[in-house]
Amino acid sequence: MAKVKVEAGICGFQTEIQAEAPDMFSCDLNLNTTCPNIQKIAADLGTLNPLEEISFKGNSRLRELFFQYCPHAACPVLPGIVKAVEVAAGLALPGDAHIFVQK
Repeated sequence: MAKVKVEAGICGFQTEIQAEAPDMFSCDLNLNTTCPNIQKIAADLGTLNPLEEISFKGNSRLRELFFQYCPHAACPVLPGIVKAVEVAAGLALPGDAHIFVQK
């Protein structure tokens, strides 16, 4: 299992992601979020194939759902979910990622 917490930024929304993958071919997610757009994505998720989600090649259910429900291209929740999926499936080591924004 992998856990990821995303604090999205100026919108103030937070998302907690739990990913459970018995192998590298299936992964179930539990999203606890304050964002109404991510709540819609969570309702439609189902079981994902980690190998399809960690690459820009091929079909990605996550990218399809974000395109459908999330109007904000810079939303950091998608990469947070992908990171949780790949760690849970044993396809990557856990490690924090950061985006630092200044003006």
